[in-house]
Amino acid sequence: MTYIALIIVLIGIELIYFKIADTYNIIDKPNSRSSHTSITLRGGGIIFPIAISIAFLLGYVSWAVTLAVILVAVVSFIDDIKPLSQLPRFISHFIAVGLVFYELNLFYEPFWLLPIVFVLLIGWVNAFNFMDGINGITVLYALTAIASFSFLPINEASLPLLITMGLSCLAFGIFNVRKKAKSFAGDVGSISMALFLGYLMIKTIIDSGQLGYILFFSVYGIDAIITIISRLLRKENIFQPHRSHLYQYLANEMGYSHILVAFIYAGFQLGINALVIYLDSNGYLTLLFMGGFLLLLTLIYLLVRNFVTRKMVLGNS
Repeated sequence: MTYIALIIVLIGIELIYFKIADTYNIIDKPNSRSSHTSITLRGGGIIFPIAISIAFLLGYVSWAVTLAVILVAVVSFIDDIKPLSQLPRFISHFIAVGLVFYELNLFYEPFWLLPIVFVLLIGWVNAFNFMDGINGITVLYALTAIASFSFLPINEASLPLLITMGLSCLAFGIFNVRKKAKSFAGDVGSISMALFLGYLMIKTIIDSGQLGYILFFSVYGIDAIITIISRLLRKENIFQPHRSHLYQYLANEMGYSHILVAFIYAGFQLGINALVIYLDSNGYLTLLFMGGFLLLLTLIYLLVRNFVTRKMVLGNS
């Protein structure tokens, strides 16, 4: 009954936000790098930090994690309305990561480990944000990750939090997983959700001692890393908006439905996650397997990307 009431409340909050966004003109105007063609409300992902705030009030999550998510959400929301420089965004991310470290007692770990985890978490947050470029992809991928974490016995105590965040995805998805989205997540949504998922990943790895769960993020990770490398090789500014991700090629240049592409990404990741959970439950999820599997996934990605880019070239010739 609590969760039924919660989903109704979350949908109601979204509708109220849409009224506010419409009144104050918080919108996303399409440009040459956009994957959409019409003006759309921005910031619907504000429901994610709101959901974690509700979870905190219900006793599902700590103050440190809540504050970390709210901090990046507030700065990102300001950036959605009026673009900020890199400095305030980096400072907010730095403090938020510090709060996550505090929550997970990482400051007691070997000193050399901290910068590695810091770079990986900051990289994940930015990669997740970069991948937020078509209708449905962010919310479906987040929902896939949350559902996968929920299946792990090690996260049983976190189920109320996971269900709450999953419901926030459903509330937002109603308005975003459409051919013509009512609202985009905005940085406030993608970055706050990315930080939450990053926290959840580190917590799960620490609690289980199983590094292989990092494969839960493999589809986004491989796409983001290969795209960054490709852009660096072309001497492009990797911090500038672009349309070079595989999902953008599929949705924009190849003309596939945004929703279809989003479901392909989420579905492929869900299949990987199911395999990871099965292998771990049977004792087969070793570091050797993880490395080999990542190599295989990277090869598959490169083959698909090469096939798509070749078709794009032939189509333009």
